[in-house]
Amino acid sequence: MVNKIKSISNEQALLKKARLFAIVGDDTRIKILCFLFESKEPCVSEISSKIDATIANTSHHLQLMHREGLLATERKGNNICYKLVKNEFTKELKKIICDVEFK
Repeated sequence: MVNKIKSISNEQALLKKARLFAIVGDDTRIKILCFLFESKEPCVSEISSKIDATIANTSHHLQLMHREGLLATERKGNNICYKLVKNEFTKELKKIICDVEFK
């Protein structure tokens, strides 16, 4: 019984990792993440301007990453601003993805 519980736990962890990699594997999200690594707490409009995308498209990508626990939000007036959640995954992610150049 212990082995079965352990394998279920490992499978859940594996599925979580697979979801995270699927989320961060998108080119637009990579641009967003790299910008967030270099910024304090930018709002959606600033992020969309930097990555040359619409506010609606940028907001959609940010919401997906927020739901997976990669980002935290803060409301500043009418704006929603984002920051990266600091953990081992995001620390390693920066090393992997942020050597990519973008406009």
